Amino acid sequence: MRKTALFTLIILSVVLFSSCSVHKGLISNHEAHRNNAIVQRENREGIANYTPYTSLTYIDRFKTIAIQEMNLYGIPASITLAQGLFESGSGNGELARVANNHFGIKCTSDWKGKGYYKDDDAHNDCFRVYDKPEDSFRDHSEFLKRPRYAKLFELDKNDYAGWANGLKAAGYATNPNYPNLLINIIQKYNLTQYDSPESEPQKEKREDRVLTQINDNTIVAKQDSAIQTDTSNKLYTVVTGDTLYSISRRFGITVEDLKALNSLQDNNIKIGQKLVVVK
Repeated sequence: MRKTALFTLIILSVVLFSSCSVHKGLISNHEAHRNNAIVQRENREGIANYTPYTSLTYIDRFKTIAIQEMNLYGIPASITLAQGLFESGSGNGELARVANNHFGIKCTSDWKGKGYYKDDDAHNDCFRVYDKPEDSFRDHSEFLKRPRYAKLFELDKNDYAGWANGLKAAGYATNPNYPNLLINIIQKYNLTQYDSPESEPQKEKREDRVLTQINDNTIVAKQDSAIQTDTSNKLYTVVTGDTLYSISRRFGITVEDLKALNSLQDNNIKIGQKLVVVK
């Protein structure tokens, strides 16, 4: 009985160690190949129906999603598209084709989903696997809500150069040329056109979300305490992560009414700015 119990304990320890090591890169080549084969098999339909993108067809395919994420999270659509183009090889890279991962986001300790293993900064780095590309775009937005990226949301929405440099400074990429690579892509394909209000789909229904969240619960709590609405003067103070769209949804008015009430010529707002929010 003792031998049986000891054997069972050893087996359980091995299983637990293997499970815990998956997201830490401690995985053998055999385990990585076996895991990747399972991911490929589960996504065999998507792989079989895959059609190669050009940079232009990639932009056309995902621009609406990038704009939607901008409206929900405040991340410039130009930055999202440029990152997607670069990280995924215009949607043609292995991670995009097999794992629906368009931003090279790796497994972290809080990731509960599947992983796909590739050599990157380390041997058999674990990358997140998504059911569809749209999930990758949403997770990219959620990923940037981490505290380390909080300062990015204090930038002007049209400051794509600031965002590109800020992403590198916050540790999103290890490539020292990462900011210039993004900036060149944005300029080459005129991606800033998707940051303008004319490009926002006016008729598309969007799910209601808590739009002021950009970090963990502690950061959110601090942000919530920083929100100052003067009900007597019907004023609202802009905080990190706000967009005109999110403010208009919060107070039940249109973006155009919000702009008219505050004599705004465009959609640019700054943290600390006071806006009239009631007609």
